[in-house]
Amino acid sequence: MVGEALRRLWPLFGLRVRTARLELRLPADDDLAALAELAAAGVHPPETMPFLSAWTDKPSPELERGMLRHHWRSRAHWTPGEWTLDLAVLADSGHVGMQGITATEFAVTRSVGTGSWLGRSHQGHGIGTEMRAAVLHLAFAGLGALEARSGAFTDNPASLAVSRRLGYHPEGHNVRVRRGQRAIERRLVLTRDDWEASERPAVTVDGLEPCLELFGADTLGTGR
Repeated sequence: MVGEALRRLWPLFGLRVRTARLELRLPADDDLAALAELAAAGVHPPETMPFLSAWTDKPSPELERGMLRHHWRSRAHWTPGEWTLDLAVLADSGHVGMQGITATEFAVTRSVGTGSWLGRSHQGHGIGTEMRAAVLHLAFAGLGALEARSGAFTDNPASLAVSRRLGYHPEGHNVRVRRGQRAIERRLVLTRDDWEASERPAVTVDGLEPCLELFGADTLGTGR
């Protein structure tokens, strides 16, 4: 639990994004510990690697400690001009994964990127699509984004399918080095017009207003 004083000073701890079966929130340290254990239990088959940085290859407890450092570093380096919001995703069964959203100079670019992971035991139930839809609602309806970008390797059909279902369009590709090998990353973009025209689940956002300054979105006005 996060105390009232900390939520007042860092209002992101009071932000809640909800769908019919999921809640997304900034993880407190106890949440991070639970998520680190979930990741250590498995995110993907060991012969595959859906991430550019092969963080899931690390042995325990290095993997878990690396996750803690990553999230603590994101908090410490946050500015309105450059931020990464990694949200814990919770269902009735508890912690199921993480959904991130990031931006640089959002007040000018109005552009965000997303990334996520889901524990293997929770995959195949539509949760990945629902949690991405939740954070897109935060971006477009809450912050006033004009576009959202994502990417996935060609051998990650599950992520590419989520993007297609949510209305993204192809935007070329990047050649990456993954586990020391050449890999093709498909780039995708979702515009505000396409998001507004797409079918998506109902999403509610609470506690956003005091966070707008931290996102660099407080000057965008009510017509965001």
